[in-house]
Amino acid sequence: MEQLSANFTENVRWFNEVLGVGRSCDLVNRDLVIGGRRARIWVIDGFGGDAILERIGAFWLSISPEAVAGIDRMQAFVDRFVTFLEADVGTDPEEISTNVLLGKTLLLVEGIQGAALIDAKEYPGRGVQEPPDGKVLRGAHDGFIEAMVPNMALLRRRIRDPHLTMEGHKVGSRSHTDVVLCYLDDKADPEILEQIRRKLSAIEARSLTMGQESVAEAIEPKQWYNPFPKVRYTERPDTAAACIMEGSIILMVDTSPSVMILPTAFFDFTQEANEFYFPPLIGTYLRLLRIIVFFISLFITPAWYLMVSEPGRLPGWLDFLSSPEPVSLSLLSQLLVVEFLIDVLKLASLNTPDSLSNSFSMLGALILGDFAVQAGWLGPEVLVYMAFVSVAGFAQPSYELGYSFKLLRVVLLLITAAFDVWGFCLGVLGITVLLATTKPVAGRGYLYPLIPFNAKALRRLFFREPISRDNT
Repeated sequence: MEQLSANFTENVRWFNEVLGVGRSCDLVNRDLVIGGRRARIWVIDGFGGDAILERIGAFWLSISPEAVAGIDRMQAFVDRFVTFLEADVGTDPEEISTNVLLGKTLLLVEGIQGAALIDAKEYPGRGVQEPPDGKVLRGAHDGFIEAMVPNMALLRRRIRDPHLTMEGHKVGSRSHTDVVLCYLDDKADPEILEQIRRKLSAIEARSLTMGQESVAEAIEPKQWYNPFPKVRYTERPDTAAACIMEGSIILMVDTSPSVMILPTAFFDFTQEANEFYFPPLIGTYLRLLRIIVFFISLFITPAWYLMVSEPGRLPGWLDFLSSPEPVSLSLLSQLLVVEFLIDVLKLASLNTPDSLSNSFSMLGALILGDFAVQAGWLGPEVLVYMAFVSVAGFAQPSYELGYSFKLLRVVLLLITAAFDVWGFCLGVLGITVLLATTKPVAGRGYLYPLIPFNAKALRRLFFREPISRDNT
């Protein structure tokens, strides 16, 4: 059916068949009499707001036949008898059925051409508690949730500017997932905005089952061999609002509490919300400390292996580093085993019930630490270095960047073990080349503001500046 028929019975039969009346137990349909005319509504159970629909239905049932006399277009009916603000009129059956599956309420009335779509949906959702991966000591403790409308409201509450734009898109040929671009139309770069629009319209996926990750994989450059993250995520409304004020674009995906900050460059991952809830001097110290420790974690185990693999390579005052205790496993095997065991512990802890997680963490640390050393499998020096690496990984707010550093560290360790000093130098050079050739989703480049060089922007990324007119 290309257009709604003038026959009420035929329209009802078509929508019953397409929407699954009698086939889907969560599809609610109800026959009414409005002004002496037959009418029918369809709504997905769990999406329709019961209180709103009950009040609208009670009003419709009280309409007299004289009140609807002469009305033959649904727009005229909506203008007079639909008091709810969010209501549209449609004539395309395919589009109408898609809107019903998105949560809108469909109304057909006999003798009136067209269909009314009433947006009285109430998606089930949780409260706006602080996200677990973005906690701050001071500051706001609210976070995004899986519903789009509350998330947009959290941004509107912080940015009361008419230039704040919420641009809606639908992605996925079957899921029709809501995607919203949030930006200041007088601040965001129009070229970058157009790039993101084109990438969204070019998505050919049928369904975005994994929310923001599905969108990210669909729009980012195809570099499967490159572990560096192309997108920065946040679940904090204050972080997202600050980025919008600075000209960034926020991409929100329905059913996902994580929003994407675009464009994203490598140095953007150096920032964390905690730094901005402390004075500038303390915030700068925390930022520099985290950056230094995180970069040390990339090179510490390959560099230590290089130093202790050959005797006499270290100066005298560093001799204490060159004497790891002999155990049954080789030094390379120890480092690789502990690297993988740390990830096994993370996966096991993730699937452990909350009431047992603390006990499990303590038990796992005892087994892999003290017992492994006593059994002669691992040396205490290896555990010390790997404990530092593990703690440094948690100091980085981006899990994606943490795992990219982990993979690069393992590769660098293997190359160093194979080719000694030349292998270490080759690995460092390869990491640098990989970083320089990373393609961003949109924007000037992945290494901006280093390439192309912008001294002021680079300084702001490394040093926490006081609040000013242009610095949020």
